[in-house]
Amino acid sequence: MLTSKERAELRSKANTLDTVLMVGKGGVTENVIAQAETLLDARELVKGRVLETAMMSAREVSDAICEATGADGIQCVGSKFVIYRFSKKLEAQRQAERAKEKAKAKAAKKVNPVRAGVQARRKKAREEREKRNAYFKEAAIAAAKERRK
Repeated sequence: MLTSKERAELRSKANTLDTVLMVGKGGVTENVIAQAETLLDARELVKGRVLETAMMSAREVSDAICEATGADGIQCVGSKFVIYRFSKKLEAQRQAERAKEKAKAKAAKKVNPVRAGVQARRKKAREEREKRNAYFKEAAIAAAKERRK
């Protein structure tokens, strides 16, 4: 079951879709259900239309197809309807694309070897300077203690 926000998002995506599933005077037949199955597997979101010669409303057709395919009815307006069913195949494709984009982003992040060398030398020089300053500070403290005695 979809939440109202998910349903609203799917409705907005369905606005740009073309009508690909047609239901005629034969009503919801096995062929229509098979076609709906293949479309849902390939697209997840399918927009359909009920022709005037059919003796069913868009809501009845949508409910019948949803019951037969396990899809969710998203919207019914006039003679058009929109159905949705999650597709594992498309999800796997989306995950592969995300992994490819991550790999691309990782490959795009290049390291400048000259800059890395300069930074390493500066860090080493800073550490030596701090070590030398700590030594002279300890020596100055020891000398001050000697003078007070």
